[in-house]
Amino acid sequence: MRDGGGGRDLAGAGPDGADPDPEGGNPDGPGGGDPDGPGGGDASGPGGRKRLRRRVLRCTALVLALLVLPLLTAETALRINYAGTPGAGASTRHQDGLWLGHAWVDGRKTDEDVRELAQRLKGTGIRDLYVHSGPLEHDGTLPDSAYPRARWLIAAVHRELPGVRVQAWLGDVLATESPDGLHLERAATRTAILASARRVLATGYDGVHFDLEPLHSGDRHYLSLLDGLRALTRARHALLSVAAHQIDPLPAFHSLWGATTGHPKWWSQAYFGQVARRVDQIAVMSYDTMQPLPSLYGGYVAQQTSLALEVTPDTTDLLMGLPFYHENRFGHWAHAETVPAAVRGVRLGLSRTDADRVRFGVALYVDFAATEADWRAYRDDWVR
Repeated sequence: MRDGGGGRDLAGAGPDGADPDPEGGNPDGPGGGDPDGPGGGDASGPGGRKRLRRRVLRCTALVLALLVLPLLTAETALRINYAGTPGAGASTRHQDGLWLGHAWVDGRKTDEDVRELAQRLKGTGIRDLYVHSGPLEHDGTLPDSAYPRARWLIAAVHRELPGVRVQAWLGDVLATESPDGLHLERAATRTAILASARRVLATGYDGVHFDLEPLHSGDRHYLSLLDGLRALTRARHALLSVAAHQIDPLPAFHSLWGATTGHPKWWSQAYFGQVARRVDQIAVMSYDTMQPLPSLYGGYVAQQTSLALEVTPDTTDLLMGLPFYHENRFGHWAHAETVPAAVRGVRLGLSRTDADRVRFGVALYVDFAATEADWRAYRDDWVR
């Protein structure tokens, strides 16, 4: 920022126009009136350095204000969004889901583990189990060796938990932000994914659940893949389910974030709706939010719930993710992203936006990292 003059700041000048600071460039002082004299008109002189420092400080303050004020405004809005009382009916609709780790299909689990799982889920709202059965290879293929005990698990769950559906959780890293990964833009890759889904459904799974990341908002190749998968699953009377990115907390925020970080974490609300209309079930990964406090995280989840409800058709199951894991890293703070805060946020968003919606639930991520406190909060605050 310039100070408006020809390099001199006269705000503190005395009655005769002289600078009261003897080092500030008094015209009568050494070099003050002679631009060629020592320090006169030279930014390297004492007066010039002080003026430069003032300019730098003013510019820095302005930049910080431009960055901090919008952030404070947004965080204040989230805190306000966390206030209020959820409706009494904002509780499980028995449409909830649970992500299960790969140990359930690779031989590490036994019949006793399934019985213990059944006991754990008794009396809850869990209807769907997403069992990790991949990952996909980067070319979209999936070897049978990735899920050798799938048939056993499906039969055991159907026996111990009648009515609970077992879906194959498939995914891979996309080559959207690095050269390595799965290339959705390649028709051959999408064809291979369809073939993988067909083989997995032939094993006996009740559906397929896809989690492909990082998936940028507006990706038309993903929509094309979903169209193909939907035709496949409908023909086999199976479910098509996806894990979804969060929705822009501010309009076009994914574009701004992507331009500054190279990782446009969010989807536009319109794109979220396009995905939701192509699937039977969509689960929002409403964690890893960068929020530092439970109240801010809960307010964020409330906002995400409302945004998702607004564009998800009544014919699609909408599930909001709950953080059943405890990590501390950039983007996720375990002390802030808690199950009680998430459930309260979900209940607030549901109460405000679509309180009577039936096809709605929460999805718990993930079984092998969950604590007794997580399960207790889910039961007490959501199952109720």
